[in-house]
Amino acid sequence: MNPVIRRTLLWVTFYMLLALLPMALALLVLPEGERSVGVEFGSMLGLLALGVLAMQLVISGRHRWFGSGVGLDNMLQVHRQLGIFALVLVLVHPAVMMFSNPDYVEYLDPRQETLRAMALILIVLATSVLIVSSLWRKRLGLSYEWWRALHGALALFVVAGGLGHALMVSHFTAGVAIQLLLILLFAIPLGLLLDSRLLRVMRMRRRPWRVVVNHAERGDAVSLTFEPQGDHRLDFKAGQYLWITLGKTPFSLQQHPFSISTSAAQPGRIGITAKCLGDFTCSLPDVVPGSLAWVEGPYGDFVSDPHNPSGIVLMAGGIGVTPMMSMLRTYRDGSVKMPLWLVYANETWEEATYREELDELTKALDLEVIHVIDQPPEGWEGESGFIDEALITRRLPADDGRREYFICGPAPMMNATEKALRSVGVSPTRINSDHFDLV
Repeated sequence: MNPVIRRTLLWVTFYMLLALLPMALALLVLPEGERSVGVEFGSMLGLLALGVLAMQLVISGRHRWFGSGVGLDNMLQVHRQLGIFALVLVLVHPAVMMFSNPDYVEYLDPRQETLRAMALILIVLATSVLIVSSLWRKRLGLSYEWWRALHGALALFVVAGGLGHALMVSHFTAGVAIQLLLILLFAIPLGLLLDSRLLRVMRMRRRPWRVVVNHAERGDAVSLTFEPQGDHRLDFKAGQYLWITLGKTPFSLQQHPFSISTSAAQPGRIGITAKCLGDFTCSLPDVVPGSLAWVEGPYGDFVSDPHNPSGIVLMAGGIGVTPMMSMLRTYRDGSVKMPLWLVYANETWEEATYREELDELTKALDLEVIHVIDQPPEGWEGESGFIDEALITRRLPADDGRREYFICGPAPMMNATEKALRSVGVSPTRINSDHFDLV
């Protein structure tokens, strides 16, 4: 079995076991009294929702041990889709129970048991806001920083409130032993949330960095280079990314992910390159050398094998070339001899960041750079338009079943490129994607 498929199946099994634990725990001791099948089914949906929501805290905590080898993009998509699934469960759970037994409508009546009723209503509302604000953050005009704060607060409230609701209803959770086990079970994801949002930040305070270079690049981009303040260091693999906080303290809502652009073969300094695409990235040209920075990472599985005899194909759109530059610089410093291709798409020739350095890299590596310009200048003799199946067939060697492909760029470009690669027979297990627009 393919290693990627094997790891994916392992993590899916691990996830399902943990998500189903609340149901399994509740069924350890069957409750007295008979209820209809519909009511019992509705109860199970509620416990499943609780397990899925608790696991959302684990998935989003950036724990290196969770989902290792699966990839950030895959984990992010799983997190989003399971969030929608959890919302459906939260809504269907009371609906099924009330449809099966109208007496359960009283659970929403604050005159009966105010705390229980308000908890249920607020959990449904909070879950809805959590999902809607995540899926349509930009359309709602919600800044990344405030979304991050809202997301964390609502997630904590939903899981804690859901646990409280299950304990107050106490049908499947009656008895001190079961309640203590359930509380202990949910203490784990809550503890992991505390570690990722507080304790991890406290540890970062002991490892400050400073900006030492701020350099303007082509394509309205800027490169920042960081140097550690102290004897700590950061080892990474080419293609990985970091979470960066700028300012006097790491306790800030302003924490953003950036692919590393520097060589992994030159430890000591690390660098990122970003294009002006939002409020934060557009402020980076104003960052002065000497500014404090806080670095969390490295993360990511967008990592290549530098000894693949078939070589690798890098396919980038715009500033998505950043992780590719880290790979190419690392290959250069490590005297890697395998064949390399970089298909680099930009809207205009002037926006092709690093184009001069890429010319130099073709002299140091067995590298072919294929520029694809959507709006080419007069007299342009290179590729124009977009990356598609015809371009891949025309400019790249036939796939041999071993070559790896790495794609990074805007979502439309990545989707089209992945589709084109599959059309020419490339296995999805050898296509590695890195979406830089995480939320």
